[in-house]
This record gives sequence, C-alpha cells and structure tokens, in this order.
Amino acid sequence: MIFLEQQKFLLGQIVITPAALQVLSVEDICRAIDRHVCGDFGLVSDADRAENEFALQHGLRVMSVFASKGGVRFWVVTETDRLVTTLLLPGDY
Repeated sequence: MIFLEQQKFLLGQIVITPAALQVLSVEDICRAIDRHVCGDFGLVSDADRAENEFALQHGLRVMSVFASKGGVRFWVVTETDRLVTTLLLPGDY
C-alpha cells in the first residue's frame, strides 16, 4: 500500500504488455508498482540505482527490475513526462 508521503514521483497511466499480463499475478503487479513509486528499484545494479536517483532529480525516465513469485523477471518503466508507467517483460522491449 502506497502512502502519499512515500511516493517519490507520479506514475501516470499504468499499462502492462500482454506477455507480462499472462505471467504476472495481481500481487506481483501491485507489489512492484508500490516499490517502484517509493524508490525501491528492485534488482537493478548500483549504477542503474544511481541513474534512477539522478532521473528523479532531473525528470528523466525511471526503471525498476523485479522478479515475480514464480521467478520471472520484469521491468517497470515510468516515462520522462510521467504520463505512463509500463510493466513489461525484457523480451517485450
């Protein structure tokens, strides 16, 4: 559950690719979105984590990497304009 004081940026419209929708549970999706918007970027490298922190300060794209309960890796990407956040599998890119 997101508490507004913990939210670091706006998500805009949340969309999910068909492939991601087939393999991710509602719990996987909700947990990832909560973590992403609060600045927990999941399984990203230290360099990508630093890039996300820079992106938050300068209005750039923010990307997180998570694993579903079944072990499927997926991405959550919020665009620069903060109008859309997409959940997708790496193969969807």
